[in-house]
Amino acid sequence: MSSKTPLALMKEKFGDKAKLVEAVEKLTGEDLWVARTNKSKGLGHVSNAKLLRLHGIFTEVKGKFGTREKLIDAILEIEKRTKDAGYRQRLLAWPVPRLYDAYKSTAKRAGASKPEAAKPAATAKKTAAAPAAPKPAKKAAKKA
Repeated sequence: MSSKTPLALMKEKFGDKAKLVEAVEKLTGEDLWVARTNKSKGLGHVSNAKLLRLHGIFTEVKGKFGTREKLIDAILEIEKRTKDAGYRQRLLAWPVPRLYDAYKSTAKRAGASKPEAAKPAATAKKTAAAPAAPKPAKKAAKKA
């Protein structure tokens, strides 16, 4: 099983690093990006693997949510903390990849809890339908 290197993936999808940097910069508008990059270096000094990951995450977030604000609202909605202003302020400082990872994990937790709640009801139906097995007789305890 051979896996492609970030350099091979970058060349396959974008041709060269300048086009990849340009594609990521298009997605890093004010609605998605927290400006934390070094202005003198720019994104040209960032590794291919990180740029590919950023491009993937930004395209996914832009497609699903559109902006960071809507992503934060979705996280607050899943966690049922929409009125928690302090938590919202903390999330506003997070970059989009961290927010998206938090969204995926909270969505997975919220989705995982629903099937577990349905399982006991399904097992209760099975046990109710099956006849109860007779209990073995209790042995009399010996007193000394």
